[in-house]
Amino acid sequence: MAHEYKLLIDGELVGGATSFAVINPATEEVIANCPKADEALLNKAVDAAERAFPEWSAKSYDERAGYLSRLADAIEARSDELARLLTAEQGKPIDQAQFEMMAAVGTLRAFLGMRVEDEVIRDDGGNRVVEHRTPLGVCASITPWNFPVILLINKLGPALLAGNTLVSKPAPTTPLTTCVVGEIARDILPAGVFNVLCDENELGPLMTTHPKIAKISFTGSTATGAKVLASAAESIKRVTLELGGNDAAIVLDDVPAKLAAEKVYAGAMANAGQICVAIKRAYVPSSMYDEFCEEIAKLAGAAVVDDGSKQGSTVGPLQNRMQFEKVQGLIEDAKTRGTLVAGGEIPDRKGYFIPPTIFRDLDDDAPLVAEEQFGPVLPVQKYDDIADVIARANNSEYGLAGTVWGMDLDRATAVAMQIDSGTVWVNQHLAIDPTIPFRGSKMSGMGGELGVAGLLEYTQPHIVNSVPLA
Repeated sequence: MAHEYKLLIDGELVGGATSFAVINPATEEVIANCPKADEALLNKAVDAAERAFPEWSAKSYDERAGYLSRLADAIEARSDELARLLTAEQGKPIDQAQFEMMAAVGTLRAFLGMRVEDEVIRDDGGNRVVEHRTPLGVCASITPWNFPVILLINKLGPALLAGNTLVSKPAPTTPLTTCVVGEIARDILPAGVFNVLCDENELGPLMTTHPKIAKISFTGSTATGAKVLASAAESIKRVTLELGGNDAAIVLDDVPAKLAAEKVYAGAMANAGQICVAIKRAYVPSSMYDEFCEEIAKLAGAAVVDDGSKQGSTVGPLQNRMQFEKVQGLIEDAKTRGTLVAGGEIPDRKGYFIPPTIFRDLDDDAPLVAEEQFGPVLPVQKYDDIADVIARANNSEYGLAGTVWGMDLDRATAVAMQIDSGTVWVNQHLAIDPTIPFRGSKMSGMGGELGVAGLLEYTQPHIVNSVPLA
C-alpha cells in the first residue's frame, strides 16, 4: 500500500485543501501526491505554534534538548527509508542520500550541547548589566530542493532548542521527506511546536507578511531571497537568508595537476553540482592549464550518470525541469564561446540527466563563469598572476564560499584571507561542520546558520541594567 503523506498541524497529521503531484526526476513519473495547504491551513498552523510557544519556551535548554535527542534517534531509525524516498524525489544517488540523512542526524545532535549563556557586561558592585537571550516566538523556515532534509534540520534544531516554535515549508518538488520528518515528530514533540505545510509556492508571501510570525529563515536563490527580505521588511521580521553562490576555486602552481583535478572535480560535481557551495569556477595557472583540463576531463568521462537508485550511479539527474533547461541553456551558450573538453551532450532518455561537463577558454564575462549554474558544468579558467586571480575570484555579486589549493599551507592561507566570501576552505571543500558558523557575504545572504552563532539567530538580545535604589 502506498504511503499516505500528510501535513503536520497542531500535533495532528492532516490532509491538504487540495494535492499536487511529486515527480521522480530520473523517470519523470509521478511517485506520490502531496497534500497542499492553503491560507486557512497556514493560519491554523501559525495559531497552533503561537499557542504552543509559552509552554515550550518555558522549558529549560536541557528539557528541549531531550525532545530533540529523541527526534534525532527516531529519524536515524528510519534513515534508510528516508534515504530511498530522498533519492526518489530529489534524484541524488542513494549513497549521497544516505550521507545526507546521517549528516542531518549528526547536525541535530551537535546542536543538543549548544547553549546561549547570560553575559555579564558590567558588575562593579553598584551597577550590574546582564545581557540574556529570549526566544523570538513563532518562526518559519522555507527550504530548497537540493538538500531538503539537512537544510530543514539546520533550521529546526536551533529554532526549537532556543525555545521557539516552527512552521516549515519545503520546496514543492521535494516535500515528501519533510512530511515524513513531520510524521516522526508528531509522536515526539508537543503539539504545535513543529508544523509542516506543503504548497506549490503560494504560501511564501503569506508567511513573510504574517503578523504572528517573528522570523523567516530562507535558503534558496538570491532572487527569491531578495523578495523574502522585501516582504518581511513590512513588519520588521527577523530574517536569515542563505542564498546563491558562484564559488571560485584557486589552484596554486605547486599542486600536481592530477591531484588538483581530483579535488576540484569532487567539489564541483557532488549532488550533480546542485550545492550552493559547490565549486562553480576553477582558476588554474597557465603552466598547468592543459594538463589540468586533460585530467579533469578524464574524471568527467568516467562518471556513471544514471538513476540514483541504481547501484554504481555517481551522478543523478538534475532535480527539476526548470533547472535542467537552465543548465542546458548555459551549456549551449558556452559552446559558442569556449572549448568543450568533456560532456556537453544531453542523453536521449527520460529524466533530467546532464553528464559532467567541462569547458575551457571562456572569458570571465561568459554566463557560465559569471552566473551560478547550479548543475554539473564547470568552467576552467587560466591565470598568470596571483593578485589578478584574487581580483577575478572576487569580481562577483556572490560571496558564499571558495577554496584555495596549495602544497605550501601558509601561502595558500594567505590567498584565502583575501577572498571575499563568508567561508574559504584551504585544501578541502564542502567541509561543513555543524559547530562552525556558516554565513554568506554580498548577495549570498545575511545572518548565519550553524554553530552557536546560528543559535543566536533565533534569539532576541535582552539587556537588564540594575543599580541599587538610593
